[in-house]
Amino acid sequence: MNLIRKILLPIVPIYYLIAWFRNKLYDSGIKKSTSYNLPVVCVGNLSVGGTGKTPMIEYLIKVLKEDYKVATLSRGYKRKTDGYQLADNNATAESIGDEPFQFYSKFKDEITVAVDSDRRNGIENLKQQDPDVILLDDAFQHRKVQAGFNILLTTYENPYFEDIVLPTGDLREPRAGAKRADIIVVTKCPNNLSEKKKAKIIKRITPKANQHVFFSAIAYSEMLFSAEKSKSIDDLNNFTLVTGIANASPLVDFLKSKNLNFQHLNFKDHHDFTKEDISTLEKKELIVTTEKDFMRLKQYDVLRDKLFYVPISISIDDAPKINELIRDFVKR
Repeated sequence: MNLIRKILLPIVPIYYLIAWFRNKLYDSGIKKSTSYNLPVVCVGNLSVGGTGKTPMIEYLIKVLKEDYKVATLSRGYKRKTDGYQLADNNATAESIGDEPFQFYSKFKDEITVAVDSDRRNGIENLKQQDPDVILLDDAFQHRKVQAGFNILLTTYENPYFEDIVLPTGDLREPRAGAKRADIIVVTKCPNNLSEKKKAKIIKRITPKANQHVFFSAIAYSEMLFSAEKSKSIDDLNNFTLVTGIANASPLVDFLKSKNLNFQHLNFKDHHDFTKEDISTLEKKELIVTTEKDFMRLKQYDVLRDKLFYVPISISIDDAPKINELIRDFVKR
């Protein structure tokens, strides 16, 4: 914990009470939430920072897209546009945000992708596309919308039950908010996580009778991709790793486990790459980045032949069960 966060500790009770009171207003019905007559699945977290929402949304897309017309709705963080935007062939990371652009780039012929910071307005507009199910990205605190199914993510290294609210901690709202979830997924777990350790975590979560807890791990591809070609990770040597995500440690650890030599340029989450940044990167012989950062960097022709990304996916400990729960909700 840095010094500024320690200094701000007296503000924690104030933030807690404001967030708690806001939730109570929604829970009691004084503040109104809008529900919908089509399946709406919300993926979110209690904390700020990366908990793996993007891979989870992609996981849900893969589970549902063969049987249903899927739409995603995000706020489009740091995009250069306003209001409702429906992704089309002219979409870019600047027009809809890097994560929605990633969804569109990977699944554009299979799903509908839209952005709107006003989720209610976004859903009303998306209904014109006649989706069977809408996946809400990062909307757990957006309580003006009452999703029919809530998936809460929390990381193995920094679980919400060991954290406190902002500004000293990382929680956007009190831990009790987890009670609104239908599914809780502990993300970024070690691949060898024991059943004993899982049981201890579940005990700390103390799920309600209707809640289900799952554990997921990150899986990085052995192949890297550019705009036009691919490369085996075994062929990498003396490259520059460029990251602009909340937590690059898992990727760094993965690359180090391969005994690779690289320089790491670590930027803040959703970093807006400047002309100076691009000029610096232009001098590099080979650049490896995340899929999210690739969506922002691939527009620069000077990087085209040297820029590769590492695809990421997640594996879930009881995939058949979570898939069944999701499909059953959409069927209902």
